[in-house]
Amino acid sequence: MALAVVAAALGAAHAKTPGGCGEVVTIQSHGRTTTRYAFERPTGPAQGDAIAVVLLPGGGGHLDLDAQGCPRALKGNSLVRSIPHFRDLGLATALVDSPSDYTGEDGLAGFRTSSQHADDLGKVIADVRARAGGAVWLVGTSRGTLSAANVASRLSGPSGPDGIVLTSAVTSGAQSRQKPWVSQTVFDLSLDRIRVPVLIVGHAADTCARSPASAMDSVAARIDGVRKQVATVTGGPGAPTGPQASIEACVGRAPHGFIEQEAEVAAGIARFIRGGRY
Repeated sequence: MALAVVAAALGAAHAKTPGGCGEVVTIQSHGRTTTRYAFERPTGPAQGDAIAVVLLPGGGGHLDLDAQGCPRALKGNSLVRSIPHFRDLGLATALVDSPSDYTGEDGLAGFRTSSQHADDLGKVIADVRARAGGAVWLVGTSRGTLSAANVASRLSGPSGPDGIVLTSAVTSGAQSRQKPWVSQTVFDLSLDRIRVPVLIVGHAADTCARSPASAMDSVAARIDGVRKQVATVTGGPGAPTGPQASIEACVGRAPHGFIEQEAEVAAGIARFIRGGRY
């Protein structure tokens, strides 16, 4: 009963379709917009206190969740592919879609670094905390790391994360007159204000120009006074080759997205979340 009261106070509505990808929860977000996420409870055995991971995919972040909580877009994103592994490891998952006013081709675009976006995700965190009954961590990948770092640098308390995980963090921007937001990196955020544990994971074979593994230590250096670790993944099928290699390097089905190593990476993330080392 208490959880239902909290959820109602946050303006949340939910619906679950049997055989789908989770419980679809709708949160009232900035202005008159809404934000939806798909919530799933663990399938694996409980390992200590309840923990949920709020998953923030990369790209534009628009998943186009259907009525069953299944993404119709970004299905190849590493976090989408990793949901079964997180659940098998005893973690609840909340896969977050973009808000209702950011569903175009560019999705979240430059909104990822705004205070409104942080507040929206804070409402998601508070709702997930009530449903899961325990700690809530943010896990962002690629451009989703901008969202995760943004929230952690601004929010604390029930709407703030208990920790964050940044995988394939965007540390190098691009220049574009038409889309100036592509220049955004995690270094544009107030990393020094983060006061929760931080895990930074990258792949040694990631050839995406936006997320070189060599920059991970520089991200960690900006974050002081918290438990933190930098982890470099090796192995896997290697970087893409051919004429489209530079484009394919930044997609989920490449070392950038830890292709064929999802279980390994999820297990390392779970260990860190529970207080250990990746």
